[in-house]
Order: sequence, then structure tokens, then C-alpha cells
Amino acid sequence: MLRLRAAQEADCDIILQLITELAEYEQLRAEVVADRAALQSALCAPSPRVFCTLAEWQNSLEDTSTAGFALWFYNFSTFKGRHGIYLEDLFVRPEFRGRGIGRALLQSLAQRCMTEGLARLEWAVLDWNRPALDFYAGLGAQALTQWVPHRVTGEALAQLAAQATHASPSRPQS
Repeated sequence: MLRLRAAQEADCDIILQLITELAEYEQLRAEVVADRAALQSALCAPSPRVFCTLAEWQNSLEDTSTAGFALWFYNFSTFKGRHGIYLEDLFVRPEFRGRGIGRALLQSLAQRCMTEGLARLEWAVLDWNRPALDFYAGLGAQALTQWVPHRVTGEALAQLAAQATHASPSRPQS
């Protein structure tokens, strides 16, 4: 039986393990620098900016396993004038796939969008991940081929920041 629940502070170790398993699947293990303290700080802050839903599979009262997770945060659409949800990571462990767990995680986020009046639910998929692309297409998701993701990180981020010649107009509230 499947149970979805919001992650708690005690779950940070298993979340990190799931992130590592996802990174290994995506052939990006070397990029994982997150640790328990970073996750705890992000997920368990007084006003967290990132959230995690855990999927647990219960075979019996004594046998429950963490089957997967969805890590997400709120974004904002200027065109819609409303918030949405950005799904950063969705992962179901291989031994639990085919049981509707990924679908249930996405359905729970879609339900949150509807309940909270959010404009959309969106995420990115690696272009070679055909099983995920097919799964999402089967749910009615549309690939946004006209949008090209961009990222500034590491040294390029530091160099860009160093070029700032004026103070920020305002500091984001915590």
C-alpha cells in the first residue's frame, strides 16, 4: 500500500540517499555536493523555500520502505500573474516502479496546484531519459521545445556577480 507524506527533519538522510540514487541513474553522481546539513537547513527552516513529499510502500505493518520522493518549490509566472510549482526532482526506486508511485506523486502536486489556485506544475527531463519522457507524455504533459534552459553556476556565477556595479535595489525577505 502506498502512503505519501511531507518529509520531516528525521528524513534528511533518506532524502539524501534518494538524491544520490537519482544522480547515479542520471549519470550525474559527481555533481552531488549536498549533505544532510544543507537539506535540513533548506527543508526544515522556519519558512522553508523547498519541500519534499516522500512515497512509502507498506507491504505489512512491520515492513515499510521509502519508495521515492518529489522535491519541489513554488515559482511564479509573470504571464499568469500567479504562483506555480516547479518539480526539481521526482524519483522512484527501480524496485518500486510500475506501481503508480510516480503518478501518485505528480497527482498530489497537481492537487496542491488546484487547491491553492496555482497556475501550473512544471519540471525538466533529461533529453535521453526516454522512459521518463514517455511516462510524462502519457500523463498529458507537453514538452516545451521552444524554451532552452540556461544555468550559471560555479566560476561563471562568481564572475557574473563580480561584475555587479551597484547594490541590489532590495534584499529578498526571508
